[in-house]
Amino acid sequence: MLAGCGGDGDTPSTGGSSAQLSRAGGGGALVYALPALPNDLDPLFATARDEQLITLQINEPLVETLSGPYEDSARRPGLAQSIHPSRDQTIWTLRLRDGVRFTNGTPFNAAAVLANARRWQSEAEGQTLLPGLFAVDAPRPDVVRFLFNRPAPDVPRQLSHPQLGIVAPESLKGSGGSVGTGPFKTMTTVAGELVLGRNPAWWGTSLGLGPALDSLDFRGVSGAGGRVALLRAGEAQVAGTLPPKTISSIASDPLLTTVPGGVGLARSVRGIESAEPAPFSGVWLTTIRP
Repeated sequence: MLAGCGGDGDTPSTGGSSAQLSRAGGGGALVYALPALPNDLDPLFATARDEQLITLQINEPLVETLSGPYEDSARRPGLAQSIHPSRDQTIWTLRLRDGVRFTNGTPFNAAAVLANARRWQSEAEGQTLLPGLFAVDAPRPDVVRFLFNRPAPDVPRQLSHPQLGIVAPESLKGSGGSVGTGPFKTMTTVAGELVLGRNPAWWGTSLGLGPALDSLDFRGVSGAGGRVALLRAGEAQVAGTLPPKTISSIASDPLLTTVPGGVGLARSVRGIESAEPAPFSGVWLTTIRP
């Protein structure tokens, strides 16, 4: 990912083949300047795009379709290997991926999904994202059923929402969403800076899905000019969430690449695609030094 942040975002602009970058790590660190960091890492309450950008690296939603950096590996389903509706679309059955663990070592299974689903049912945010959900059960440890009180044809899209990222049940009891199954985990948090390190046990690594980076350094810088200044000084590789006026003013800079929108959250950082790309507005360095 480090070598691919310039140009059109698909072709590496510095050394390293896409096959090499598909392997976990080896891509160094990426510094991402944002207007502000979230107060906590609970995905359910991550309503802003920048908050979701961060929580998606830690907490994966049940439904995703993933590919490796630069799409050089086969597309794979995420935590749910499959999802199928009943004939009337009131019951949706998910078969869960086997062998996945949270970063605290506990297993991801139907019990973990049920713990998250119970919270979704009890919080207004979850009720809004899954309207009509009245029960969730687990016929087997690797199977979960979502039951709705009316036909729900949009469930796959709903379960791919970043706010429905899966959190370790133990983490739900106290520390929000800081423990997930994703390709990155929380390393350090200081004033204005959040560092995520590569999760060496991420299930997607053995399938060639990355992550291509070793760490992500998110920095909160309130002013758009300050974020661009970090980029030009080489202290950041991405300056995100910029107003159109700022992007227009620097569009002629040959060392910068502007991205007005349409880039998936996960792909822009993790090197894998998100099931539901969100709007992105930022500036990337054309050439990034490791």
